[in-house]
Amino acid sequence: MDKHLSIETKCIHSGWHPGNGEARQIPIYQSTTFKYDSADEMGKLFDLESNGYFYTRLQNPTNDAVAARIADLEGGVGAILTSSGQAATFFSIFNICEAGGHIICTSEIYGGTFNLAGVTLKKLGIDCTFVSADATDEELDAAFRPNTKLVFAESISNPALVVLDIERFAAAAHRHGVPLIVDNTFATPVNCRPFEWGADIVTHSTTKYMDGHAVQVGGCIVDSGNFDWEAHGDKFPGLTTPDESYHGITYTKKFGKMAYITKATSQLMRDLGSIPSPMNCYLLGVCLETLPLRVERHCYNALTIARHLKNHEKIAAVHYPGLEGDKYYGLAQKYMPKGTCGVISVEIKGGRESAVRFLDSLRLASIATHVADAKTCVLHPASHTHRQLTDEQLKDAGISAGLIRMSVGIENVNDLLADIDQALEQA
Repeated sequence: MDKHLSIETKCIHSGWHPGNGEARQIPIYQSTTFKYDSADEMGKLFDLESNGYFYTRLQNPTNDAVAARIADLEGGVGAILTSSGQAATFFSIFNICEAGGHIICTSEIYGGTFNLAGVTLKKLGIDCTFVSADATDEELDAAFRPNTKLVFAESISNPALVVLDIERFAAAAHRHGVPLIVDNTFATPVNCRPFEWGADIVTHSTTKYMDGHAVQVGGCIVDSGNFDWEAHGDKFPGLTTPDESYHGITYTKKFGKMAYITKATSQLMRDLGSIPSPMNCYLLGVCLETLPLRVERHCYNALTIARHLKNHEKIAAVHYPGLEGDKYYGLAQKYMPKGTCGVISVEIKGGRESAVRFLDSLRLASIATHVADAKTCVLHPASHTHRQLTDEQLKDAGISAGLIRMSVGIENVNDLLADIDQALEQA
């Protein structure tokens, strides 16, 4: 769409432009396959010689319309939807890093991503070095190796709420000839636009704010089209040398700025099949229409609660980058001046036992592994999402025994404050 349109308008109109007499809402193409009148037409699809659809495991019109909307929101050249945020993370890495490769990840990332990078990818022959998002430039440079393929980080980390200095990390990655991949799930493109600060690829768990109602699990990868793969062709042979599984095509030469997304679609999705259902993508498309409205309310409620808890006698610390005085307030103002997210990390005095009593005493907020939807929910990371980490790893991830991740919903904030206060009396 017109690049000058506001993000509020793009959330409603991007990705689907109905013609005369066509459906105003994105149609649901609930079909596994698509018919053609000649064998030659379908053959060209398999050779990547023409555009079209033949099997939903690779592509589907509903999915592509929603992917195009998210690409427009982030300012990218193309996007692919996946069956979960974890699938998006895996695909974004595996698309350019294979056995024998090395990646760099910030240590504060989501626990599932930490395990993916530090455990599962090792089984595939990919090494990972973890560095703090607060690492100095010297420490960052020291983490790179000749076989490093990418740097992966989160714009706002889950659940420590560390704000990434995107510009600095992008500069470090580019000094060493590799792209920066940023998971922008918590901030969303409403509040943060990583491409404008040098990031090359963005991922999302669309299960979170983009959905916002806890009705579908999904993920997305968006490519900026800005990274010059051929300038560093020796590092990325999968993109810059012939792919014999597609009759020797070279993605960068044939598809230009769409090389990365085309390879992820035609090769990884073909072989690994983590496609979301058209129905889920339709629901995501509907939910995206209200994303700016919901994000604004999430941020307002979260900031109000963070200010309320900051000086509470039973609270040891409140971590919220939108809160004045927070360690990451300055970076948040730089990268996310309109707001950060609706998630607060709260350290309750008394450690694990007090944290558990607090959770069990809540009446309105619910204990749930989910985050970033309309209903307020809470979680104890040390017992739940990061349960597999050692005490040392928990420390590195910025997680204490009394830390509570509070995902503030869009309910009336006074009702939420009353529920929190009564639960703290029991903690």
